[in-house]
Amino acid sequence: MIGPVGIILVIIGLYGIMTNKNILKIIVAINIMEIGINLFIVSVGYGENLIAPILTSVYSSNKLGFVDPLPQALVLTAIVIGVGTTALGLAIARKVHNTYGTYDLTEMEVE
Repeated sequence: MIGPVGIILVIIGLYGIMTNKNILKIIVAINIMEIGINLFIVSVGYGENLIAPILTSVYSSNKLGFVDPLPQALVLTAIVIGVGTTALGLAIARKVHNTYGTYDLTEMEVE
């Protein structure tokens, strides 16, 4: 159920990147697309009636299935990388605003 929501968010983010001329709106669209990708990756590892991959005495039997922990670990790493790239993008946007006085890509003049 989460998979289609992730795909829709990726499409919305891609549309925002392609249509916006404002740097800050492009950064927000990239973040929306990143959230969609993360949701889709987590949905790949999901399974109905599966338990967390933690072995205890209660769950030691081999009859129970476990959720794949690899997509969750990948998404945690992707979240940290996404925060770093967002911070870098905002720093570059601030520098561009200080230089050109605008966030609009069409109003910037090349000197």
